[in-house]
Amino acid sequence: MLPTQKLYEGKAKILYLTEDADILLTVYKDDATAFNAQKRGQIKGKGEINCAIARSLFELLEKAGIPTHYIDCPASDRMRVKAVKIIPLEVVVRNVAAGSLCRQTGLSEGKVLPFPLVEYYLKNDELGDPLLTRPRIELLKIISEAELAAIEQMALNINRHLQEFFVKCDITLVDFKLEFGKDSQQKIILADEISPDTCRLWDIAESDPQARVLDKDRFRRDLGGVESAYQQVLERILAKVSSAL
Repeated sequence: MLPTQKLYEGKAKILYLTEDADILLTVYKDDATAFNAQKRGQIKGKGEINCAIARSLFELLEKAGIPTHYIDCPASDRMRVKAVKIIPLEVVVRNVAAGSLCRQTGLSEGKVLPFPLVEYYLKNDELGDPLLTRPRIELLKIISEAELAAIEQMALNINRHLQEFFVKCDITLVDFKLEFGKDSQQKIILADEISPDTCRLWDIAESDPQARVLDKDRFRRDLGGVESAYQQVLERILAKVSSAL
């Protein structure tokens, strides 16, 4: 049974208050959106799949010493998390050129970058989540310079661990989005989710540019087979995660 007081409903999840002020209940939805919700649909079973993937990856990162908001999963589509104040930055880490990076720079899709590229976007749907420079982050007083440096280091550390793990799953971690928040002790921890909704994931063994896609780009680009791609990612992760934990 769900709590009665809804705190927030986003594109992919609903947050509920619990009896403990420091704990929230996240319910993962099957709803799918793209292009700042201009495209909407549903991916059957996505809520349960993404919850299971996020749980496995949060546990993996926790073992590596990276603090997250994850507590446990009381049901297949539900996750208990630490209550945090979300920092209004979307932190994107890129290992391979794809998506907006190609459109904005002319880089060819699939080009392996010489170093992980960390980018910051303002978390604001009305403004279209614009790309931010460090001076703009300072101007908007979103976080301090020291906090931004700490987040960048955490993002790079997360990227290193996830890249190593996904290679074992025969998946290339092309790029992914992270969100961070401050807990009740003002400690910055990883929040939100890590799933095919928030990552670009390519099948290492597949050379065809469309067939290799195992993430929400299948929905964005009407490639079909969205549910099976998500399920395949989950199965590969579960097959490897027990040995990694």
